[in-house]
Amino acid sequence: MNPWIVLAVAGLLEMGWALGLKYSDGFTRLIPSVLTIVLALGSFWLLSHAMKSLPVGTAYAVWVGIGAVGTAIAAVFLFGEQVNVMRVSGIMLILAGIVALKFA
Repeated sequence: MNPWIVLAVAGLLEMGWALGLKYSDGFTRLIPSVLTIVLALGSFWLLSHAMKSLPVGTAYAVWVGIGAVGTAIAAVFLFGEQVNVMRVSGIMLILAGIVALKFA
């Protein structure tokens, strides 16, 4: 399978476990805690699989970027986090970095 697709799925799973940390309430809620751990393990496994073909620095940065951007956007909708010019600018810069690394 294409390592970039594997990496993208790993990044989406990272977004899932990052949001799961909020829902787990400090790992005091069983189901969200278990789901968070499963998503984290899946994300790490897919990241390691993608790193077989991609440079480690690029793969890690793209993985973190997908997770960070996705989590920031989802948090606006799920938790009512604030949207402002600085936040949107930061997300756009992260996206630009991901695109640059993909084509580097």
